[in-house]
Amino acid sequence: MSGLRLLTTTVVVGGLAVSAAYAQDYDLVINNGRVMDPETMFDDIANVGISDGRIAAISKQPLSGTETIDATGHVVAPGFIDTHYHAVDEFATKMALRDGVTTGMDLELGAFNVGEWYDEKAETGWQVNYGTTAGMIMARMAIHDPEAGLSEPTDYARATPYIAAAGADGVVGWSVTRSSIDQMNEVMQILDTDLKNGAIGVGVGAAYMARGLTSYELFAAQRAAANYGRLTSVHTRYHLIQDTPTEAPIAFDEIFTNAMLLDAPLLMAHNNDYGWWEIEEKLQMAREKGLNMWSEYYPYAAGSTPVSADFLRPAEWREKYGYRYEDTLYDPVDDAYLTDETYAALLESNPGRAVVVFFPYREEWMPYWLTVPHMTLASDAMAGVGEDGELLPWDAEYSDYRGHPRTSGTRGATFRMGREQGVPLMFTIAQASYWVAKHLGDTGLKSMQDRGRMQVGKVADITILDPLTITDNSGYKVGEHGTPTTGIPYVIVNGTIVVKENEVLPVKAGEAIRFPVEADGRFEAIEVNKWLNEHTIGVNPELVTIDVHDDSGAGALLDVEH
Repeated sequence: MSGLRLLTTTVVVGGLAVSAAYAQDYDLVINNGRVMDPETMFDDIANVGISDGRIAAISKQPLSGTETIDATGHVVAPGFIDTHYHAVDEFATKMALRDGVTTGMDLELGAFNVGEWYDEKAETGWQVNYGTTAGMIMARMAIHDPEAGLSEPTDYARATPYIAAAGADGVVGWSVTRSSIDQMNEVMQILDTDLKNGAIGVGVGAAYMARGLTSYELFAAQRAAANYGRLTSVHTRYHLIQDTPTEAPIAFDEIFTNAMLLDAPLLMAHNNDYGWWEIEEKLQMAREKGLNMWSEYYPYAAGSTPVSADFLRPAEWREKYGYRYEDTLYDPVDDAYLTDETYAALLESNPGRAVVVFFPYREEWMPYWLTVPHMTLASDAMAGVGEDGELLPWDAEYSDYRGHPRTSGTRGATFRMGREQGVPLMFTIAQASYWVAKHLGDTGLKSMQDRGRMQVGKVADITILDPLTITDNSGYKVGEHGTPTTGIPYVIVNGTIVVKENEVLPVKAGEAIRFPVEADGRFEAIEVNKWLNEHTIGVNPELVTIDVHDDSGAGALLDVEH
């Protein structure tokens, strides 16, 4: 290994292969820390040598290198990995780094024009490792709202003006319009192109298009990802609902059935509302059967979403759920709760504005989430905007941020709560890092097979934390939304120090998390005659007289002109 001038031998300590070094000259050395690896359960005071971006040695022997960190009294853990990370802008990423994040990927919303999205990140550089799914919301927007003009590489940081343009004609097509077969094929073609260009999977915000997305189109999207053996990350269509026949676990059953039949990986996006316990039980049973399925949570009783979210409209939020805007919807930019009038005005003027949504009943559930195996930690971090609603520059003050405190405090809050609750530290680290990497790695994503572990040969994405003091400091008051987590003095990305003594350095050490680009796509159009030939005994389409319009989407498939 270039840059490493030593002789090593390998011994086994606590089940972990550890290199004992007889020479020196590493790029970076972390001395005297409590090294913890959730995969092997290694937990001991040791020294870590890093060269060429990877862990080259974990040794009880003294090590030295070009740069040295004394980690006495601190835990040396695999870097935290976030799979629900809308913080795809410079300032929000800066906040996430202070919270220990080394890899941030938006697997829910995803991106549009994924190939060029990765190219842009590679050209500009990024402070943490970055990745994305193919975003179904934006793929549907491109087809159902052509007036929005969506063509450039687009992610959460760029989505707001497109959301506004899509609804300017009074119809938010991507959200409420059902796709014809031809339109469904066009959407799937977009997803397939993005998968061909390395997308981690497909992201489906079904809750935001519950009225427009048929069950068959959702099945088709999961199949598009499954064609490549990749995951679908789904914010389910009934996420907040506890009443039958639209209770939340039924929406999980929809995506679970598809994933099981397709033999495909599944990520349940933020399983932090009604029915979470049923869903976790089913996920545990699925994993016992060898299925690669898992979920996420964040430790807050409030969420955040664009004010134009379909479930916030009066017919749903006020009339169906019985909530009042002035009790539950907080605009962090204007520092005020919404009323019926201000909700309507904001919906008209800035439908992409993120608001904070309070769910007090979640308080009693949060302690349990910290103890569920394979329920991983994902912040749902929002964009780093200021008081004018625009993205902040990298060097802005943390107090300038206007948004949900989860962007800056998710890991700090979770480790604090775990400490207070007596949750084993190794378990919390696994939720924050290892289990994420394992499940993504099991989809075949090589870059995740090399992360989330403190082992020789693995990528040196490392978070150094004080287990006795790590805590969140952000809150819902203006000026406190972005207050950084404390107790994480160092964050290392690909062997490079990015946070040093609690200061984020202006270095861009992040690498792409993606699948290899493929020359050819795997898209197969849905064709009525082909479907009939495969799934019936051969009825002549010219003789079909059935006129079916149902809620499943299959009706559209069989609605043959005759």
